[in-house]
Amino acid sequence: MKYLYYPGCSLESTAREYDLATRAIMHALGAELIEIPDWTCCGATAAKAVDRRLALAMPAVSLSLAETVESAADVLVPCSACYLNLKQVHETAATAPRTLAEINEILAEESLHYSGKARPRHILDILSKDIGPTGILQQITHSLSGLRVAPYYGCQCLRPYRVFDDPEAPTSMDALLAAAGADLYPWSMAARCCGASHMTTNAEVSKELVFRILKSASGADAIATVCPMCQMNLEGYQGWISSRYGEDVRIPVYYLPQLLGLAMGLPARDLGLDAKSARTVAPSAQ
Repeated sequence: MKYLYYPGCSLESTAREYDLATRAIMHALGAELIEIPDWTCCGATAAKAVDRRLALAMPAVSLSLAETVESAADVLVPCSACYLNLKQVHETAATAPRTLAEINEILAEESLHYSGKARPRHILDILSKDIGPTGILQQITHSLSGLRVAPYYGCQCLRPYRVFDDPEAPTSMDALLAAAGADLYPWSMAARCCGASHMTTNAEVSKELVFRILKSASGADAIATVCPMCQMNLEGYQGWISSRYGEDVRIPVYYLPQLLGLAMGLPARDLGLDAKSARTVAPSAQ
């Protein structure tokens, strides 16, 4: 298996452990990741507020660069926000030729062109469809049995494009965690919004959303996510939220590849877990 790799900005900064874990488990699963040369920021959410064409052109740069790689393949994207932006460009190329022409007019300034061949895919799509629970199960050496995990998908890997899972009742992560031996925590918040970037523009509303999610996960040992923004929102404000609402809602929030990597026997350091070494994940996963 071979994939082009678009890490995105967060995975080189606040979500560095997500990048480490993604590379580690994909290597262990026998997949080769080829990082897109000179990839650039996808625009995140800020570009959309500035200019419509800019919001499309920024992710299109990296997709056009992906098409220049000789061993072109699907583009693995771990960050849900990056995936959504790249996916929008890919869908635009297939359904809106006039808009695609506008994008390519901008790209031409850098001697680039996007044809629509480079296909962005979320890491959860690749893990659930190309690898599958059976492929994960074959690599398990340290079962997560006894660890109650609440799978949290968030919004952007599921909506608005219904590609690999049901946006209202997703199950793809559940099956992967079950294959790793984890006990799935039953809850109804798996696809609820955490507030995303509104945490910086309307913090009160976003923190209320996060409180509801954390409170609902109070019977779990950990939350698993596949989005840097979700991970930051759910973990970074736990102290403030616990104090604000007078209820302890603190719980570890891990990236899915970190938990899968532990179950596969990969070193905690390789999964970016050394910063969380004070936490107990599961007796069988040490």
